[in-house]
Amino acid sequence: MITPVLTQKRSLDIKTFNNTGGSSALFKALGHPLTASKMNGLISSLSSLGRVAVYDPLGQAAEWQALYDISSVKIAAVFVQNVADLDKQLLGKNTQPVMDLAKAQADALVVTAFDAARLVAQIQHLLPQGLKILSFDDVRLPDEFLTNTRHYLDPLNFATNFVFFREEAGHHTRLVTANYWAGYSQKEVGLWCCLFDKDGKALSQWWEKLKKSVHTITLDSKEIKERLKLGSFTGSLFVHFTGVAGHDVAKYALDTYGDVETVLSCTHDANPWPADLYAGLPAPKEGSQVLLWVQNSHPCPIPANSIGLSFMGSDEVVVYDKPIGGFATVELDTAEFFPKARWPQQFEVHAGRYFVRPRYEVIDQVKGRCLIAHTNVERTDLKADPAIPALGRVMGKIYILPMPVLPVDRWQTIVLPTPMSTAQKNLPLALSIYDRQGKKVASHFLGVLDRASIKDFNINDLLSKRSPEDFPEGFGHVELTYDFSQGGQADGWLHGLVRYEDTQSGHNAETSFGSHIFNTVLVYKNEPQSYAGRPPGLSTRLFLRLWPGEEVDTLCHLIYPASTPWHAQSMTDLILTDADGREVHKKTVRIPCSGSLFWRYHEMFSQEERRRAGKNAYIIIRDMTCRLFGYHGLINDGKAFCLDHMFGF
Repeated sequence: MITPVLTQKRSLDIKTFNNTGGSSALFKALGHPLTASKMNGLISSLSSLGRVAVYDPLGQAAEWQALYDISSVKIAAVFVQNVADLDKQLLGKNTQPVMDLAKAQADALVVTAFDAARLVAQIQHLLPQGLKILSFDDVRLPDEFLTNTRHYLDPLNFATNFVFFREEAGHHTRLVTANYWAGYSQKEVGLWCCLFDKDGKALSQWWEKLKKSVHTITLDSKEIKERLKLGSFTGSLFVHFTGVAGHDVAKYALDTYGDVETVLSCTHDANPWPADLYAGLPAPKEGSQVLLWVQNSHPCPIPANSIGLSFMGSDEVVVYDKPIGGFATVELDTAEFFPKARWPQQFEVHAGRYFVRPRYEVIDQVKGRCLIAHTNVERTDLKADPAIPALGRVMGKIYILPMPVLPVDRWQTIVLPTPMSTAQKNLPLALSIYDRQGKKVASHFLGVLDRASIKDFNINDLLSKRSPEDFPEGFGHVELTYDFSQGGQADGWLHGLVRYEDTQSGHNAETSFGSHIFNTVLVYKNEPQSYAGRPPGLSTRLFLRLWPGEEVDTLCHLIYPASTPWHAQSMTDLILTDADGREVHKKTVRIPCSGSLFWRYHEMFSQEERRRAGKNAYIIIRDMTCRLFGYHGLINDGKAFCLDHMFGF
């Protein structure tokens, strides 16, 4: 089933995302589920037309070939517009200047570009009389899908994402987001959905009815199964938001729950662009199983031996030796790749740009419990930044990764640093623990960690060496930061995984994220990060989804990190909002600088306030004085809980 190899397979030849230009729309446009069937029809037509000339003015033919099998097309010649692209191999031919089109002996011409009318008009005089002309415009989505009909590859036209969606064997999934685009524009936002089963077969396609307000959007697998009269399924839910403004990223929270209390998790959105590598995938503990859920995000199959796992810091990749169909979903047991791997060992996922940020499932075979969490994108474009060590002189802590310390009388908090860039050969790190009032109660130099041998750190063990009076309220947060006292390098892409073990219920949760520069008016590169506009980002707008029933409460842990001293206290509004986007009640809380607030929905808002908010309510966390970092979760007391980081907009 699996085969060890020593070389990394070549990634799919598509452009997905870069840190300066943002996300690419071309691979989304070519690989859209509705486009796929049209494109296969176009390829079939080209195959029947005899000799076909290809004009590739914008350099998009390679991605076409990557995502579709065009071997049946009899390509006579390939022409380009940019002289820098001349005399290169493309689609099996040497590229020629477009002026030579007049000499082409072809029965048809395909222009590998959208919005091709102007491109064709430029070369009309070069075309033989009666030549049949086709282009990517023949596979365009209907205008109802497009925010900007004049520029097809506008990223706002492809606010799409994939969702791990399961309604099977007592497991359910619930996507919750908000129509946050309504806060940027008066355009009417739409939502088109396509549900795929494990084999990549489309089970159903439908439009959700949205309102014009910033309202809750909920997609529950249980309700969808009943409404659409479907059988059980596990696979991908593809979502496409239309009429968007502000940005093109479809963010959501995903809760996984079950018919029994031993199944409960929450995770963040999937990141809408497939990456070469993912990291932060932990090895199982003794008595547990770790499954990686791979969702092929393209219409083309993933060839055998194209994806795999390696130990962090190792060059040996163990590959999956079976193909995975277009839009199909498969679960990979990490034990079949590395049978002896154990926590705190961690894996790199060699994804080859075939799938979006994957989920992993940890099944405790002793307790019969399971949790789902997500990996993160491992950057391949970074280098060590020699300027970072000196930044501390003016920017204090510089990059901070803040993570909750849940009440120590109930939860164990375990931190595992996770290399998240191929440039990170070592991680010079320190760990500091703060109580909820912002007082540092413990610090620990972790060393200059080698990427291949990173250990976990139990925060409760570190706190046990302190007097209980040092941590009086029993909760706070931990900050992972750079420490260059013994050397080491940094690139600013510092990540970590934190595991929470509930000693009362036996349930666990895991979350992982990366560091940022927080709450300083000084700017370094694109930090402190801003959701809208240029940095520094010095305000907060977070979305907190709420469980619709009273039997499960919502947790929230807000942290006020600061790279340099900032306002002594936050001025944080918790705005309870009903499902239609109307404010029901607002509470203002103050969080000390370097402090935190751990709270529950049912304790923060009265029963009457919750009744008025109704089902599918949500909370907007707003602060104009500082940038907070938030975590959200659910708790069914004594039975199960979950925790993951929140999203902002």
